[in-house]
Amino acid sequence: MEYRQLGSTDMSISAVSFGTWALGGDWGDVTEEAAKSALNHAIDRGVNFFDTADVYGGGRSETLIGQVLKERSERVYVATKFGRRDDFSNPENYTYKKVRQYAEDSLRNLQMDALDLYQIHCPSTEVLTQSDIFDVLEDLKKEGLIRYYGVSVETDDQGKFVLENTKASSLQVIVNLLRQKPVKEMIALAKDKNVGVLARVPLASGLLTGKYSKDSTFPSDDHRHYNRDGAAFNVGETFGGLPFNKAVELVDQVKWIGKDHGGLATASLKWLLQQEGITAVIPGFKSIQQVDNNLESLKTLPFTTAELKKLSEFYWEEVHSHIRGAY
Repeated sequence: MEYRQLGSTDMSISAVSFGTWALGGDWGDVTEEAAKSALNHAIDRGVNFFDTADVYGGGRSETLIGQVLKERSERVYVATKFGRRDDFSNPENYTYKKVRQYAEDSLRNLQMDALDLYQIHCPSTEVLTQSDIFDVLEDLKKEGLIRYYGVSVETDDQGKFVLENTKASSLQVIVNLLRQKPVKEMIALAKDKNVGVLARVPLASGLLTGKYSKDSTFPSDDHRHYNRDGAAFNVGETFGGLPFNKAVELVDQVKWIGKDHGGLATASLKWLLQQEGITAVIPGFKSIQQVDNNLESLKTLPFTTAELKKLSEFYWEEVHSHIRGAY
């Protein structure tokens, strides 16, 4: 396992870590036994960082992580998020009293004394710029409920605001082969300011596994069905903001990267791991096999300079104009 320092924090985290949205159920069913087996297997393989949120399965993901960690002796870091249990755009839901309650609920679910990294969960720009949320987080940090805080952002402008105006230790950023723009400015700025970057939606909601066609369908309770065009939340969270049929066409154009780099999904994660400023990728998972598949990216052959240039040109010439989601 490769470990990287998360910005200026004391956490050295696995370069391939994992997000646990899928364990909450919004990506199809996963049993408690399968979820725990996959979590334990990831830790056995050296993964020491998991990202979750209080709304994943109404606390299910947090609870499963807490139960697993209670039985482990390794130091495993947990990042969780808040702000989506209620109206995420209402400043009244970011008061000290409200946020402290969210934190206490997550602590109880995770069976932890302090949250390693507490992140605002895709807030509105108005909440970021006009509320006192960062003062609230500083207070919780002083009180010992949280050790560090960060923001899961949806746009470059949000990320730049956080980097230029707050003491956040990390950013979670939607970035992948089909959504490269953040690397150029936001992630470069984060590197300059020594702020950690967690790459989320790294496989574009599964598109970059190469297993979908235009005829693919998803269960009604899967966000790839109900949020395909942004009906439930920011469209950028699903398929990276690309219209599904167009995205399938674009994926066909990059399948060549899998030949020398361990398959399309492995190669896609490898591309992220080679981008300066990205601390860790946090793909989702529901099984032991998916854990192992994602970890292969650490061992596969790196991209050459010429290949990286070709992929950058492909993005800006073929992909960028199709991205949606207040990008």
